[in-house]
Amino acid sequence: MHTHSRFATAWAQAGASFPASARPTPTTSAAPVPVTRALAADEIQGDYEQRTGDVIVEAFEGRGLDPLETPAALVASHGPFAWGVDVAQAVENAVALETVAELALYTLVLKAEASALDDDLLDRHFSRKHGPDAYYGQAR
Repeated sequence: MHTHSRFATAWAQAGASFPASARPTPTTSAAPVPVTRALAADEIQGDYEQRTGDVIVEAFEGRGLDPLETPAALVASHGPFAWGVDVAQAVENAVALETVAELALYTLVLKAEASALDDDLLDRHFSRKHGPDAYYGQAR
């Protein structure tokens, strides 16, 4: 799904991902949200929608990211895209993305030099909510 939610769109328009220091407890992924490259003029003038999808796929290639564990991307100079195994999950992921985008901005406003979160802490927050040994939150 594609939205133009205020905060995630601002990050996408800036071509910037949320720094690890600014991401709150990850609810969908421990990995940063990928940002695509900007589309070239010929891509914009051609099959724009297809090229937009292509740059999202390109942003995941070679990074070892599972698109279902990192269910969102920011298309540079455009906006956020999110997905899931069904429409309800895609909406949930889009809402989570917007919340993280807003909190990331506030974190950087309050402390621009905020240091990166430790990988062990990011992994712990993610694994306790997702995966075979998840224990945090409500049972589905």
